[in-house]
Amino acid sequence: MALLAKNCKGLKKFSCGSCMFGAKGMNALLDNCSSLEELSVKRLHNINDGGATEPIGPCAAASSLKTICLKELYNGQLFGPLISSSKNLKTLKLLRCLGDWDKSLEMIAVSSNSLVEVHLERLHVSDIGLSSLSNCSNLEILHIVKTPECTNTGLIAVAEHCKHLRKLHIDGWRTNRIGNEGLLAIARHSMNLQELVLIGVNPNSTSLEAIATNCQKLERLALCGSETISDAEISCIASKCVALRKLCIKGCPVSDEGVEAFAWGCPNLVKIKVKKCRNVTSEVGDWLRARRRSLVVNLDVCAVETEAVDASGSDGGVQEDVVQVPSTVSHVSVTELEPLSSSSSSSSNGGRVSIFKARFGLFGGRALVPCTFRRWSNGNSSFSDNS
Repeated sequence: MALLAKNCKGLKKFSCGSCMFGAKGMNALLDNCSSLEELSVKRLHNINDGGATEPIGPCAAASSLKTICLKELYNGQLFGPLISSSKNLKTLKLLRCLGDWDKSLEMIAVSSNSLVEVHLERLHVSDIGLSSLSNCSNLEILHIVKTPECTNTGLIAVAEHCKHLRKLHIDGWRTNRIGNEGLLAIARHSMNLQELVLIGVNPNSTSLEAIATNCQKLERLALCGSETISDAEISCIASKCVALRKLCIKGCPVSDEGVEAFAWGCPNLVKIKVKKCRNVTSEVGDWLRARRRSLVVNLDVCAVETEAVDASGSDGGVQEDVVQVPSTVSHVSVTELEPLSSSSSSSSNGGRVSIFKARFGLFGGRALVPCTFRRWSNGNSSFSDNS
């Protein structure tokens, strides 16, 4: 790796997966490649629980890095100095990395940063780490995916301080720790919200109505695996989300009556997708198409099946490995909606890591295939399932 770095000093993008080098090799790369803009590291075998503890960074590349993506690392916190020293960093993705990330996020947030996009997926992170992100005043995109220690408290802190938030994806994993209180804060403070994805979150009509009323720029909405979103909530969305253009409802107790509301509501709606809602029939699809001929209606009224959730879609276009959801959680799945246009002590920490690994099985069970939103490409506005 040191030899590669010395001979490729103009390198701008670097991605590696399941490699055998460790912190020394990574530091050699970052010290020599001072123009590096994108770094993606997945399963770096010599950075693990029993390996070297040499920190990664600061380094010459810190001044040029714009994107850092860390996936399935045992000791990813070693990248903390690199992340906190990268003052021009725009995108940070921490996906299925073991260890306690609260201190790392605190260190990142207190430094002067330019973060615009943050993805937290299957991490041991609590409201301490999530609230730290509220110091990222330029934050526009936030994904909180299967982080069960994050609650309304952390989301409220982000909502109150990150006024530029445009895209918010929450996979609550049906833990009911993020719900109405957090969503009401989003409704009060996120006037620029354009895209909202809620999976395994159980809001009521009050919080949904507040979002529909106050977030007048909301164009893309996905509601999946919620036990509380029924016809009344859907009718509220139909009547108040005037800017809404694309909607997905999946695995919710919605009936034909709720779908019928879109015959008159959401005047800018161009696409609606309803999947695995037991009380929705194919007849309502034909009825809705007859009344709004320009509206693309996609109905899947097949029997509901238990699926895994993959809400990240956060690998720069590369399909992520799917991690199996515990059998006690029945769920639906969805990834991200694309834009419409092109425009504690060491022993204590070790114990927490072991518990987290055992509880969530971060690196096991990849036999499931996710059902996702396909990226919106020019000239193709259809929802479909990726496999």
